[in-house]
Amino acid sequence: MAVFLVRAISQSDKSRPRIISVILSVLASAFGVQSQQNYQRDFSEKSPLPYIITGIIVTALLVGGLMALVLFITSE
Repeated sequence: MAVFLVRAISQSDKSRPRIISVILSVLASAFGVQSQQNYQRDFSEKSPLPYIITGIIVTALLVGGLMALVLFITSE
């Protein structure tokens, strides 16, 4: 029974990218240091939705952080 559960979990993990790998892939792509191997792995996924959502969130955090930094520097 335990072997069946482990196989089911490992098979479901292979079908969906893990959140940390999605975040690392988006950050590497944003900074232009994505390897060709990771690039091919990312584009072989069934759905680009996790990468799109993560990219939007990372971009919003970057813009928000830059705006906060500018406000902090220019405040009196």
